[in-house]
Amino acid sequence: MFLRVARHTNDLKKIEDFYVNVLGFEKLGGFEKHDNYDGIFIGKSGLDWNFEFTKSKVKAAHKFDEDDIIVLYPKTILDYNYLIDKIIDSNISIITAINPYWNENGKMIQDPDGYRIVISPLKAAKLN
Repeated sequence: MFLRVARHTNDLKKIEDFYVNVLGFEKLGGFEKHDNYDGIFIGKSGLDWNFEFTKSKVKAAHKFDEDDIIVLYPKTILDYNYLIDKIIDSNISIITAINPYWNENGKMIQDPDGYRIVISPLKAAKLN
């Protein structure tokens, strides 16, 4: 199965800069003026998932709560530390999560649209 997480935004350039230049994803492709939408695909080559961000004349009306988050697990502690340092160097604020688990097991930030993202060491990943 392939997974795509699609979301509307008001600023594709800011989103692309954040996800590619700060978080280290790749721009996998994009499109312009497809049924009045422009969009980009962001992820990592060879994986079965990606993010799709679209922009149109309709303004994005983001509605979410503090527990709506994306969790990213860098593969090594070195990758985790590098990413946290890059976030700090990019003047992106670390915010407090409402769920104390994420404060104990990672760092929470917000993307340019205000969506919350947790960067957590892989050892904290519990899938069962």
